[in-house]
Amino acid sequence: MRLVSYRASVEAESRLGVLVDRLVVDVAMLGARAGVALPSRMLDFIELGPVALAELAALLDEAKGRWPVGGALPLADVRLLAPIPRPRKNIFGIGLNYIDHVAESAAALDTSPDLPKKPVIFSKPPTTVIAPGEPIVHVAAITQQLDWEVELAAVIGTTAKRVERADALAHVFGYTVMIDVSARDNRRAGQWIYSKGQDTFAPMGPCIVTADELPEPQTMDLWLTVNGVEKQRSNTSHMLFKVDELIADISQGITLEPGDIIATGTPEGVGAGRTPQEWLWPGDVVECGVEGIGTLRHPIVAG
Repeated sequence: MRLVSYRASVEAESRLGVLVDRLVVDVAMLGARAGVALPSRMLDFIELGPVALAELAALLDEAKGRWPVGGALPLADVRLLAPIPRPRKNIFGIGLNYIDHVAESAAALDTSPDLPKKPVIFSKPPTTVIAPGEPIVHVAAITQQLDWEVELAAVIGTTAKRVERADALAHVFGYTVMIDVSARDNRRAGQWIYSKGQDTFAPMGPCIVTADELPEPQTMDLWLTVNGVEKQRSNTSHMLFKVDELIADISQGITLEPGDIIATGTPEGVGAGRTPQEWLWPGDVVECGVEGIGTLRHPIVAG
């Protein structure tokens, strides 16, 4: 299933929808017609666990295209939001998680050339999240080194506390696309949160694809362009620490809860690693995608 958060109009509230062909079917309205109570918000739906997914799948099968009145809108007529418009907690970011990115970062950013022995974890506040198509804000008074990073993001579906790697993927609700925007000149004494945690620095979407449709997250192509020129292209098979390893590692000391997001790292090709270095500026457009999920496209604007 491909789940979205959307608004039917500028004034409308955020709603949970499921993509069926080129339609956005309202989950709560679909349930109400059948006498089944389903949430109208993504986080509430995730918290219900596998039972909610099973109920929604059954309702979609029973409907067979006969949607509730006003409950199925053309995708082109709605405003997609980030799938989780306001995460309850900071996003877990993973640094230096593609082998070639370790090398380029060591050359350009003074990080260690040695492969990390454990995942490198940082965080991005909920205020970083923006919807597909919304502008990434470049504040010239703060940064002159705005950079791009395309990432696969895993969304946790059930509580994971000290889980083993073999059981880790069972805790994933689904996957989405994220850009880990980074102000490289805003690192402070080795700490990354200000560099990566500024407003608009986590574009996310366009949907969450449920884990049953992507059972093997380590086989997915991902790419990024700036102004139509390809900058990054790789495959999640090149992750140093795989998705199941990341979940197992984080959960040893931090309980992962439904709706938590893990941005799993970026491959080589970032602006800081290029010769000469390249940065994002107002007027630029970043576009990226992950195979099987979708694409994001965002303008850079002055702030």
